[in-house]
Amino acid sequence: MHEIAGLPMLGHVLATASALDAAHIIPVVRHQKEILSDFINSFYPNAKIAEQDEISGTGRAVECGLKMLPSDFEGAVIVTSGDVPLLDVATLESLLEAHLEGNYAASVLTAIVEDPAGYGRVIRSHDGKFLQIIEDADADAEQLEISEVNAGIYVFDAALLQSALGTVSSHNAQGEKYLTDVAAELIQQGQRVQALAVTDNWLVAGINDRVQLAEVSAELNYRICEAWQRSGVTILDPSSTWIDVTVALGEDVTLMPGTHLRGFTRVGSGSKIGPEAEVIDSEIAENVVVSKSKVVSSKISDGAVVGPFAYLRAGTELGANGKIGSFVETKNAKIGSGSKIPHLSYVGDAEIGQDTNIGAGTIFANYDGVNKHSTKIGSNVRSGSHNVFVAPITIGDGAYTAAGAVIRKDVASGDLGMSVAPQRNLAGWVVANRPGTKSAEVSKTKN
Repeated sequence: MHEIAGLPMLGHVLATASALDAAHIIPVVRHQKEILSDFINSFYPNAKIAEQDEISGTGRAVECGLKMLPSDFEGAVIVTSGDVPLLDVATLESLLEAHLEGNYAASVLTAIVEDPAGYGRVIRSHDGKFLQIIEDADADAEQLEISEVNAGIYVFDAALLQSALGTVSSHNAQGEKYLTDVAAELIQQGQRVQALAVTDNWLVAGINDRVQLAEVSAELNYRICEAWQRSGVTILDPSSTWIDVTVALGEDVTLMPGTHLRGFTRVGSGSKIGPEAEVIDSEIAENVVVSKSKVVSSKISDGAVVGPFAYLRAGTELGANGKIGSFVETKNAKIGSGSKIPHLSYVGDAEIGQDTNIGAGTIFANYDGVNKHSTKIGSNVRSGSHNVFVAPITIGDGAYTAAGAVIRKDVASGDLGMSVAPQRNLAGWVVANRPGTKSAEVSKTKN
């Protein structure tokens, strides 16, 4: 269930199968079957899950999967691995088309690689005809030198596949029932089998460790970025820009270096994201600027500005032409159009009207140690710097609050709220209480 570009590896394969418009999609699960089944049932409820029993091997996995098909099913069966996230619909369609047009019993997808270690080798006759696949553990020294390998993707005639599986044994180095043996069995039965090599090996790249996970992730991300660039999105540095497959971007969006767009994020045309910005599961409207900030499960309307160094947590809604500035954190806050929180503030569980300005260093004290409470601030309000709004509280339209005020009571529309005691200056305090300091010496010369 490791994720790549916003989906588990299995999610990419299931998405491709769904786009292929297959009559039946049958994932075969064994290890961590509960976790896999939960994901499949949640996102692909029409898929029919098959469980592999204690008998090991790819052949046995397919055998278990075939049991989920209707008894009268006829036609082609496509078999693929669950760890090839770059495999696309076009490749499967081409393989299926070649299979059906040639009336083959089986079609095998292969790849020519520089380092074939660990892969099953494709054995051909002197005239290039496919003969069989020898697994790495069963290959002799000469066969190990072959650079054409099995990609683990096949098309079979359903009836012939079912019949051949019944004759395949597990007498091999791994003690497993190999699906690769089916192809050789079909040839022995006089059936026609073809092997077609892909021209782009990344399409069939499997993932067996964290190194391969990182490599395939980087390649998929490069392709995602390239596709968006060709669609009218400006990406200044694709190598540092990461975009999930679930993200949607409008025309003339600009992504600066270090931008990460995750989950079901939508960015409207003309918006500029980054540098060093992360946006997760959020809706960004048109002509928005998000700079060096993190935005999670939030909505930002047209023309708004976020950052630098802002953190918009879940439930934040910023109205058109609004601003959330430097070192501001918001959570579950609905901020009206034209309203601004320029810097150094925490705004949680709040509603703010239109064209309101929140002064620097303002804290919305929403938690009393037991419960969360909300603050409602009207339109055209001006709060002073270093305010604390102790929720629950309401500030009326057009009200002002004084600098340094701790507001514990509602402020009516048009009123000025203040809680600061009159300033007192204690004459001679430094000389009397800090004798010998530089401050005291300077004070003496001034008095």
